[in-house]
Amino acid sequence: MKIRIIALILIILGALIGYFDYASQKVGVGFVNKFPFKLGLDLSGGTHLVYKADTSTIPASDINASMEALRDVVEKRVNLFGVSEPIVQVEQGGVLGNNEADQKLIVELPGVTDVAQAVALIGKTPSLEFKLLTKDNEAKLQALGMAATASTTAELFTTTGLTGRLVQRATLEFLPQTSEPVVSLMFNQNGKDLFAKITREHVGEVLAIFLDEKPISLPVIREEIRDGKAQISGGFTPEGARNLVRDLNFGALPVPIELASTQTIGATLGDEATHAGVRAGMYAFGIIALFLILWYRLPGVIAIIALCVYVALNLAIFKLIPVTLTSAGIAGFILSLGMAVDANILIFERMKEELKRGKALPEAVNEGFARAWLSIRDSNLSSIITGVILYVFASTAIIKGFALVFIIGVLISMFSAITFSRTLLKAIGVRGQGKISKFLFSSGIN
Repeated sequence: MKIRIIALILIILGALIGYFDYASQKVGVGFVNKFPFKLGLDLSGGTHLVYKADTSTIPASDINASMEALRDVVEKRVNLFGVSEPIVQVEQGGVLGNNEADQKLIVELPGVTDVAQAVALIGKTPSLEFKLLTKDNEAKLQALGMAATASTTAELFTTTGLTGRLVQRATLEFLPQTSEPVVSLMFNQNGKDLFAKITREHVGEVLAIFLDEKPISLPVIREEIRDGKAQISGGFTPEGARNLVRDLNFGALPVPIELASTQTIGATLGDEATHAGVRAGMYAFGIIALFLILWYRLPGVIAIIALCVYVALNLAIFKLIPVTLTSAGIAGFILSLGMAVDANILIFERMKEELKRGKALPEAVNEGFARAWLSIRDSNLSSIITGVILYVFASTAIIKGFALVFIIGVLISMFSAITFSRTLLKAIGVRGQGKISKFLFSSGIN
């Protein structure tokens, strides 16, 4: 009786997990709707960009570190734009993996089908620089007047070395008196020291703020500023100030990059790939179910129930981790489904051998699982090791996604075959002595 209660609980849990998978895909508001499937670029549509990095001036020993820094900066940029599930990764060519001619950056932006917009997300870098107005040019600046500062040439100013690359953080603020939007800057330690030196040595002089080679503010240094804070008030609109803050927080690219190729995948093509993958999975499951029923009869039916729970549990884990599903990931899932079936077949074959030896069904079930476990364990461990190697050493997200889905599937298949199938078989409670019982627990043409 106890084993049947456990089996019933497992079936109910499996049904609840399946309902979670279904309900979380429906459009609506609720807790379960926070867990939709995360689809990769090939399934959801978007833009695939390949950038070639110029590492010719970087020492060979620093190339890997520089490329990782480049990846971090670009990832920060696309994340700030709110792109859903972006993938930014370094692809290294050459035998040694650090050939300066083969360094590439791969950027995948799901949902972004405008290539021009995607390129702008990656390549936009505002040029911010603080320049001093020389005393000899003060009269020229006064002659131009504040209204004509936009046409002021950079020749009137001297560089200070204080640029946007020394900005640690930019924030948007509003002046309490006028509600005018301003951009506040906090320099890093090097910028803080340089800013203090400049303001200490040039009190009373104009320290102009240039944005994209144009002066936007001409403040006069009143005193030394030691805290590394500066403020830009260039007559911004709230949206303009917000965009400047965002762009300054991007940071400069540590390695020059050049766009090598682009590929746009439309939403229609992504939907077709998704439907094709789902159809392939359904066909695979249907054929497997038909084979199990025709060949293994009642144990085959139990295996199908276990496989349904296996599928539901896999899909729930994909949602909760979450796993970004690609067409390669779906292929890995279907492959792991075959591994789950293989575990059940091993168990049933061992059971059949025990039944032929004249053992009662409950004893044959226990012996069948005990004998099959070592083979299942070894084959699944070898598959998991292969998946881990693929995941660790893969250079592309497609292979990593395939490996991750495959590893999850193999682990769950071990649980579903050993725990779920075994519990349901033992819960049937038949002795296997009658003709009907022997028919239901035989296989093939026996």
